[in-house]
Amino acid sequence: MDAMRLDEVGVREQLVGAALDYLDGWFDGDVDRMRRALHPSLAKRSPGPDGELDELSAAWLVGATAEGRGRSRDVPDRAIDVEVVDVHGDIAAVVVRSAVYREYLHLVRDQAGWRIINVLWAWT
Repeated sequence: MDAMRLDEVGVREQLVGAALDYLDGWFDGDVDRMRRALHPSLAKRSPGPDGELDELSAAWLVGATAEGRGRSRDVPDRAIDVEVVDVHGDIAAVVVRSAVYREYLHLVRDQAGWRIINVLWAWT
């Protein structure tokens, strides 16, 4: 892990914050948090039952959040754990473990801050 980048004021907290905006925003139906967490070019993928990859976009996730789709997946104890795996310059890798999902996030830092650009996920 790039220790200098993590020593930069608040980098770990910003990365964890982006991950929580994404996951809590989904479960809470909070469009503002979801929009803040996602880069417009986000690609979210998961292995489908037929062996093909299912793919979602940032626009789809924001719309689904507004519709409350994440609320239907919520559980009393989300058990969310966010692990910052690596940071190098303006890119980072984060693992999110929860009672519902396992997600591998790639984040990029731009003028808007740290935002999620790639997600690979599976059901827990």
